[in-house]
Amino acid sequence: MGILLQIGIFFGICLVGEMIAAVLPLPIPASIISMILMFILLCTKVLHPKHIEQKSNFLLENMAFFFIPAGVGIVEYYDSIKGVILPLLVVCVITTVLTFGAAALTVRAAIRVQKRAVAHKDCTQKKEGIQ
Repeated sequence: MGILLQIGIFFGICLVGEMIAAVLPLPIPASIISMILMFILLCTKVLHPKHIEQKSNFLLENMAFFFIPAGVGIVEYYDSIKGVILPLLVVCVITTVLTFGAAALTVRAAIRVQKRAVAHKDCTQKKEGIQ
């Protein structure tokens, strides 16, 4: 699938996420809504990974590039935050470690659930084959 079509899919989902965020009375960021929409589309197989593979790989390979504006923003406002830089760094380190931990536990739990589902499916198929 062409890269322009893949970019269009990404932007289309982001646009729908923005529209939903504008209508919802809850303060949920449009980017989160867009990720949930993408997840739902992939799980329901409305959207296949091959439809967004090239664009996804491009974004993953160039992820560091997207952190440049945040870094420039910190440098630009250094005078405003220099009095609280140490507590800010401590909070950043602690939340990073907690996020890594939560992600690791979530992945482990998902793997366990998938293994149980496969084992249950195998067991069901063996029972059906015996009877």
